Amino acid sequence: MAKWDNMLSILWMLRYGRKRTAAQIADSLEISVRTVYRYIDALCASGVPVVAESGHDGGIRILESFKETSTSRRI
Repeated sequence: MAKWDNMLSILWMLRYGRKRTAAQIADSLEISVRTVYRYIDALCASGVPVVAESGHDGGIRILESFKETSTSRRI
């Protein structure tokens, strides 16, 4: 998949799914964990509020406020 396709896939995974680890995302998209982190950095730079939590129950997620505002807008 192209870079932007993978970034959008990550965005959709995190937007409509539960918290995921970088390894889970990498396995789903068949890319490296390092590439997942690069894509997450790019999403953050574009204004997506991605939160990474470390620890046993950690993972990557998107803030609920982003989910609500992006789905409630009409074009």
